[in-house]
Amino acid sequence: MTIQQTQQQIQSDGAGPQLIDGFGRHITYVRLSVTDRCDFRCTYCMAEQMSFLPRKELLTLEELDLVASTLIARGVRKLRITGGEPLVRKGVIGLFEKLGRHIDTGMLDELTLTTNGSQLPRHARALYQAGVRRVNISLDTLNADKFAEITRWGTLDQPLDGMKAAQDAGLKVKLNSVAMQGVNDGEMEALVAFAHENGADITFIETMPLGAVDRDRAADFLSLQSVRQQLSQRWTLTDLTETTGGPARYVWCEQTGGKIGFITPMSHNFCATCNRVRLTCTGQLYMCLGHDDRVDLRAAVRSDAPMAALNHALALAMQQKPEKHDFSIDPADPKPALSRHMSVTGG
Repeated sequence: MTIQQTQQQIQSDGAGPQLIDGFGRHITYVRLSVTDRCDFRCTYCMAEQMSFLPRKELLTLEELDLVASTLIARGVRKLRITGGEPLVRKGVIGLFEKLGRHIDTGMLDELTLTTNGSQLPRHARALYQAGVRRVNISLDTLNADKFAEITRWGTLDQPLDGMKAAQDAGLKVKLNSVAMQGVNDGEMEALVAFAHENGADITFIETMPLGAVDRDRAADFLSLQSVRQQLSQRWTLTDLTETTGGPARYVWCEQTGGKIGFITPMSHNFCATCNRVRLTCTGQLYMCLGHDDRVDLRAAVRSDAPMAALNHALALAMQQKPEKHDFSIDPADPKPALSRHMSVTGG
């Protein structure tokens, strides 16, 4: 059966039952990586000299569309495109345009992406036209020298220009900042003020022990509990019950009139309500960011009976999804908890 025939079967018959794991959690959110490549080399994400996947191992854009459509037909309501840097993949706007049809039919609530912002001046308007309404842009510092040090290959004007291009195109922007002790811990207030003054929300993220990098993660680790306490000394923060479907927990900053999110995989995990899975650009479905268990959807897609194979693989994935992750950062043991880099799994 061809990919086109499989797509037609999904459209006419559906793809199977809702995705519910062994703990009764409905899987409604997929983070789909389209590439492990990036035009930055952020120190907490990658080694400076990276070995990237051979292109032949990647799912084609048509295969990515097929897998995403299958997941949407089985109850996924939010799809986030990630990388690496997703916008460096050739032809990726065409994928957004295809996936946007699920917004039009009402099967998908949101199509969005996480990006470093470097390619947004080229692609922001096309993304909006494809159905994207919100983007996350990584921004860990407002200091140009420090930004260059963190990203190795990037310049501060790239995310700032990308942010402006996104907003000019009608996209809502949320900034993502990885909190790092001794790196940007003195900029938390400045980052919040910058985001809210420029009409953006901001989410802080604790560093996670994924992949061997050139930094000491134990020395970098900064608990977001302490960040919140620091921000509370300046501003009035009120807890919000709303979420955007992901792991962030939000507060409202009374004085600035904006939202601040906290993603705390280390100091306070959010596993009990996990509704997410991650698909790599090679078709490996990870049920948990903190585990190596995965199911091969590429083999299913490329089989003689892709629909049946995908359904079987997804049933197996729901059985294997763990209750929680086991992340920890041990100062006495610098090895990462998992060998794969974040760029491999998808940001």
